[in-house]
Amino acid sequence: MLAYSIGEFWRDLQIAIGETTVCLLIWFFASRFRRRLALTALRSLETNFMRSLLATLGVLIGVGSVVACMSILEGATNKIIDDFKSLGSNVLYVMPRQASVHGRTVGRAQTLTTDDIPILMRELGDDIEMISPEAMGVAEVKRFKKTEPDTWVIATTPDYFLINAYEAKSGRVFTRSEAGDEGSRIVCLGSKIAEQLFGGEDPVGQMVKIRNIGFRVIGVMEKKGNVGFLRADESVYIPIKSGLKRFLNRKWLDQLTIMAVDAKKLEELQHKVKRVLRVAHRLRLGQENDFRILNQEEALRIVNRVTLIFKVVFYSIAGISLLVGGIGIMNIMLVSVTERTREIGVRMAVGARRGDILVQFLIEALIISLLGGGFGLLLGAMFADLLDKVLQGMFATEITLVVVLASLITALTVGIFSGIYPAFKASRLNPVEALRYE
Repeated sequence: MLAYSIGEFWRDLQIAIGETTVCLLIWFFASRFRRRLALTALRSLETNFMRSLLATLGVLIGVGSVVACMSILEGATNKIIDDFKSLGSNVLYVMPRQASVHGRTVGRAQTLTTDDIPILMRELGDDIEMISPEAMGVAEVKRFKKTEPDTWVIATTPDYFLINAYEAKSGRVFTRSEAGDEGSRIVCLGSKIAEQLFGGEDPVGQMVKIRNIGFRVIGVMEKKGNVGFLRADESVYIPIKSGLKRFLNRKWLDQLTIMAVDAKKLEELQHKVKRVLRVAHRLRLGQENDFRILNQEEALRIVNRVTLIFKVVFYSIAGISLLVGGIGIMNIMLVSVTERTREIGVRMAVGARRGDILVQFLIEALIISLLGGGFGLLLGAMFADLLDKVLQGMFATEITLVVVLASLITALTVGIFSGIYPAFKASRLNPVEALRYE
């Protein structure tokens, strides 16, 4: 019995879609007919104002969610892509490969070290301009009672700042000799960290504590925004040797950033680096690499895959909101058909055709969805603007023409599909039985 009912529903829905298409075409070309049905639909919605308002709210929240999600994702994706492109097209990233035991990830390979740098420069010195080692960790940075928890600490060399075109606003960055000294306890602060710890004071020459180890500030970096996935302004930078020994207590690196002499030969350099590192790490023929090398194009592909995951999650949430809104419209319209059965019978008795009834109810659903879509677009834009202020320049939310059109088309689609079945049901009522309905 249940299967039969579902089968009947889908059969009726297919017929409804066909009839609706024909009726909409007639409605579009008959201007007087269009105005009359639109006015009738508006009067009906006005009569049941509160019920119509509640149905509109469902679509409004759904469309607002779609607009907010799309604006956040557009802004964040464009910001990340711009940050990666700003690093230049002549850069390679070498990272440890994920280590696994019996197919389960247990961490990263610990074979990428500072010892690889002189080997690469000796073998490929004509192709490589500079190499920046990077080892990262999270720690609490303190100055007296002011504390910045969960701050990124990057241990590196001066080449890091040259490759990323990142300069000191005041003071200086550490030198190569300081970077190679295990006893160096100096630090460069990102602009936001410096402002939060020192306010209007000049931090240069003063002391901060990183994991309760004292470091002397030698420079404050300019405002940079993001460097790849890293928030540069909210990070601090220490020399690589002392960072590995005193802060991280390890020898392996998180990344080597290699700047090529010639961007046109980047792919060739990528193969050469792979060959040299395999020899340096004593990997046998057929043995898997314990590192991976990415160029900018491959890094952007990873970024796009990551953002795709976020898009699926965000749009799924927004889609559920729209589905709820659509169910609300359908429910309201079905209740309306039941309540107005006698009215439908009277209209049919005085000459209204099935198509007139179908289009009238469909227009009511469309008006609800378009009103919800319009106000939802406004709500989503307001939320995106508010988020811009909260994020304080991390990235700008973007409401493009695609976002606007997608939200309105979505609202229109919800209205059509939510209104088709109730409108079809109303148009199929028997006039005689409808007149008898109490």
